[in-house]
Amino acid sequence: MKLLLLVAYLFTLFSYAQKPAFNPEKSLGKLYEYAEFTNVGKSEYSIYEIRKNTLLKYEDLKSENHDFGFTSDIYWVRFKLQNSSNTSHTYFLETARPITDIVNLYQIGAPFKEQKNGDQISFNERVVKHRQIVFKVFLEPQSEKEFYIKLKSDGETINLPLNLYNESTFINNNYRQQLFLGLFYGLLFLAGFIYLSFYTSLKNKAFLYYGIYVFSIALMQAALDGFVHQYFLPNGGYLNSRMVLISALFSNFFLLKYCEYFLNVQLYLPSYKRLYNIVYGVLIVLFVMIFINSKTLELVYPISNINGLLSLILIIATVFSMRFRKISVDKYFSIGIFFLIIGLLGFVLNNLGILPSNFYTLNSSKFGSGFEVIFLSLSMTNLLKNLREQKEKSQRLALKKSEEVSELKTFFMSNMSHELRTPINAIMGIVETELANQTNTIETQNNYQTIRNATASLLSNVNDILDFEKIEKNEFQLKNEVFDPSVVLNQINKNWESEAIKKGLDYCFEIDSKTPRNVSGDPDRLVQIINNVLSNAVKFTNTGMVTSKLKCLPQSNSVWCFSFHILDTGVGINQENIDILFNSFNQMRLNHKRQFGGIGLGLTIAKHLVHLFDGNINIESKLNRGTDVFIEIPLKEVQNKKTNLNLNTTFLDKPLHILVVEDNKLNQMVMRKHLESFPNVSFLIVENGKEAIDKLQKGGYDLILMDLQMPIMDGYEATEYIRSGKLGKVISEIPIIAVTADATEKTGQHVLDIGMNAYMTKPVKRDLLLQKIMLNSQQKNN
Repeated sequence: MKLLLLVAYLFTLFSYAQKPAFNPEKSLGKLYEYAEFTNVGKSEYSIYEIRKNTLLKYEDLKSENHDFGFTSDIYWVRFKLQNSSNTSHTYFLETARPITDIVNLYQIGAPFKEQKNGDQISFNERVVKHRQIVFKVFLEPQSEKEFYIKLKSDGETINLPLNLYNESTFINNNYRQQLFLGLFYGLLFLAGFIYLSFYTSLKNKAFLYYGIYVFSIALMQAALDGFVHQYFLPNGGYLNSRMVLISALFSNFFLLKYCEYFLNVQLYLPSYKRLYNIVYGVLIVLFVMIFINSKTLELVYPISNINGLLSLILIIATVFSMRFRKISVDKYFSIGIFFLIIGLLGFVLNNLGILPSNFYTLNSSKFGSGFEVIFLSLSMTNLLKNLREQKEKSQRLALKKSEEVSELKTFFMSNMSHELRTPINAIMGIVETELANQTNTIETQNNYQTIRNATASLLSNVNDILDFEKIEKNEFQLKNEVFDPSVVLNQINKNWESEAIKKGLDYCFEIDSKTPRNVSGDPDRLVQIINNVLSNAVKFTNTGMVTSKLKCLPQSNSVWCFSFHILDTGVGINQENIDILFNSFNQMRLNHKRQFGGIGLGLTIAKHLVHLFDGNINIESKLNRGTDVFIEIPLKEVQNKKTNLNLNTTFLDKPLHILVVEDNKLNQMVMRKHLESFPNVSFLIVENGKEAIDKLQKGGYDLILMDLQMPIMDGYEATEYIRSGKLGKVISEIPIIAVTADATEKTGQHVLDIGMNAYMTKPVKRDLLLQKIMLNSQQKNN
């Protein structure tokens, strides 16, 4: 082999004249001016054959970065270097593009040297371990060397810069390049990560496609700059040779997808959406062609560049069409696309051989992409601002709708309360009247008691629903009244004892003898807590017994701890379900197959009420063994104060004339029965607020029982008119008691705000009605 090379070297002495040698220390020109090239097509000549072949025609290089265009032909370049000094020199020769498949340098003479390079050989085979195509050239003193370069590609553009540097210049150039590339890639990766993170939180696809587009641009540039071969695919090979095309097609695709979503093409320009889809189809076809064979791969290079130009034209047309239709386009987006177009246009036109190769055209895509990322990032910032404003607007609308729904819900609950309690009031009113009738037979009394219990159960469910709505709106408030706990607890236990006996259960009630006579608190809510727990105890026990115990333990400042222990021998519950027992509608979660009834709100409400009392509630249970409920509620003892009026004493010293304002016939009947049972009471019933005002103008009424929801003029309007003083000062001061089926907290507060003296809900209890009448009539007299 060496002999052949020597022969080749001697043969050059008789070959035709070449260009003179380039002396880097003295020459004022560029190396390319001393070099020439030849195209040998697909012929795989050796260096010996190239030098021997006198038929090859060599041409001068046209520029310092000669462009051979898209080609798969093999090119040979030759030139001479001279060292006329008395010292040896080492140079670095930079040539070709990093993505050129094969770039081999041959130094002719003794010694003959061959340096292999290109992205299809292992990176470790390079003499100079550099991402670019760089060779190390050594010139002895007073010497002249001839060099040949072989270049081969798979269809990509071949450029031929011939830059010769001394060691210091080479290092300085690399340093400047690293600064530029570090800034460029840092900008891309920062933008990509930021906008992908925005997508994870905002789920707007414009951020997703833009982030992927930026990363695909970074990948394409990294492949063009040789970083992919150096760091990721150092062995070259199949994938490395196609990485530029793969990343270019990806960047083209995601750029179009980003623009499509950012500009909302589907909404504003649906006809353009079809054009976008056509380009997507072309990109898919090109992607497949990359992997078919070498011929289709060669075709993809120019076609993908042309398709890139068409994509830019499509984006420009989209922007101009939107502006023509007076559709707002972010100014930063337009500026960013402008820089992208300038950059990619220079890059593509250079690849197509239309623009000459120089520093600016070779790096035009980097400049364009860099400025594009900056301005598109500003446009994405505006998109974030718009999304935030839209979100705030949506939140305001959602809040408004929520408030409307809340108001509608409140209205619904108020109306439902009225509509359900009105017939319940009638039923319970009649039942209580009949239960008080001593002439009824025992069977009749039992029937009425059954009706009373069923109606009470229905009323309890209605109350639970209304109370649950109060819990959700945080509207629960406790009253502060003086009452005798023994009386209310005995009454409720008596009721549940009756129910337990009907089921064949034993019932035991034990109350501490030290229970204080008078305490302050909310007796109705205390009863509701114990009632809900006893209801479950009786309901979920089929055999055995139910026990209710109360212990009172003195604490500081006249406060007593009422410690309740309610236990049963019922179905019990496992530990897993105990954890959700206080959740709302828990019966729906438990496997009782609805056999025990109820809506599952009792314990939820009981727990909330216990906490309002500053107390505690705990449950212990074993499946099929029964349940123990422990409740502790602190109540303050009140000394020497009457808890209730004595309803058995003389009612009033003088007769009391009452105006009843009620539109429902059943409720009128209940009210008539109650009032007729009171001594010294006379009354008149009218059906709406307007009739009430007409009657009041004639005078003679001491108290008004006012329904709220009535036709023509409701109770609110009538009360406001009475309190306005338009009927005179005396009438404006008549006590008004609201008697309504609306049991919501909002209604209870509202009637007091407009001037009513008291508020009671239907079904109306006779004793409570009498108490309210006595209290308010006495206040008037006082």
